[in-house]
Amino acid sequence: MAAGSLRFDATEVREVLRMIESESLDVRAVTMGVSLRDTASDDLERTNARIYEKLMRVAERLVPTTKAVHDDFAVPITSTRLSVTPMALVTEAARTPRVVTSALALDRAARELGVDYVGGFSALVEKGITPGDRALIDSIPEALAQTQHVCSSVNVASTRAGINTDAVLEMGRVVKSVAEATAAAGGIGCARLVTFANIPDDNPFVAGALHGVGEGECVINVGCSGPGVVLSALKRLRASGEPFDVATIAETIKRMAFKVTRAGELIGREVVRRLDRRCASASSICRWRPRPRSATRSPRSWRRWGSRRRARPDRSPRWRC
Repeated sequence: MAAGSLRFDATEVREVLRMIESESLDVRAVTMGVSLRDTASDDLERTNARIYEKLMRVAERLVPTTKAVHDDFAVPITSTRLSVTPMALVTEAARTPRVVTSALALDRAARELGVDYVGGFSALVEKGITPGDRALIDSIPEALAQTQHVCSSVNVASTRAGINTDAVLEMGRVVKSVAEATAAAGGIGCARLVTFANIPDDNPFVAGALHGVGEGECVINVGCSGPGVVLSALKRLRASGEPFDVATIAETIKRMAFKVTRAGELIGREVVRRLDRRCASASSICRWRPRPRSATRSPRSWRRWGSRRRARPDRSPRWRC
């Protein structure tokens, strides 16, 4: 099959199943990236309500779908996660000194959805700090102390912009404060905090996960763990008895890495297909149905209403289910 093909044949599916069964291939994480750019408002409570509502609506079927794929393909899926638009961008319009409640809204959604982590309580300050960035950075210790699923990250430097030394100094204080705030739990809050240099535009990997501002409304990312697959291929190469050199080893690793990537693509496409099918069903257009008769409405008013309905059947309202 050509490397650039987007279709899977039966041979590739069998190869994926073989790698899962005998070479310890597993899916480390299925991460749904969700854009929260349309949830911003000048009132933080309204923003938090919109954030919670959107996550509950968009990711409602994420965990059941990954469990169904796990059962059907017998592929271990270690964790299910969410990543969101950097929250400093979402909450900045509220102009509040703290945005801890936004982290609580993220944590509540993650807990009710059943996902393991939600990343994106983040700020990008490699070139300068805005009031919204400052509010989020000041909120990190309290936010991580009061949540269990939220992960935070701050980008303080990049090759293009250089190093924001003020942000580096501030993040040193933040790390210390997070360790103190979560000392009773062994300083676990620091495991959910990342200080970046050259953060990727879009990053699905916890704890520095975030949904890039140039990404679409909702995306699925799949992370695979393939060391066992590569090790098995190298063992087969050595057991073959044929002479090999560094170039052969590199080619073997590259070939197996491609197979692992295709396996991740297969799982990702299956998750997306099932989510799309559910969303298509949920967003179908439905015709309006008459309400049941009310006991407080007179028979005469019902006859008058029915005659109007029969006279204008083409004007029945329609909306999304």
